[in-house]
Amino acid sequence: MKIGMNELVIILLIVVILFGPTQIPKLTKMFGKSIKGFKEGIGSEEENDNNKDNTNE
Repeated sequence: MKIGMNELVIILLIVVILFGPTQIPKLTKMFGKSIKGFKEGIGSEEENDNNKDNTNE
């Protein structure tokens, strides 16, 4: 299922109506921090898995 341009515009309009234009920068900053934290968590988990594999050999 692909999201087209029309769907993206509708979603953007709904977000602006719900949160207002002044809250959008705060939301995007929070979303960016969440993604960064998620990636760091995944990276540290993979690093832990690699360390466990190396110690078992």
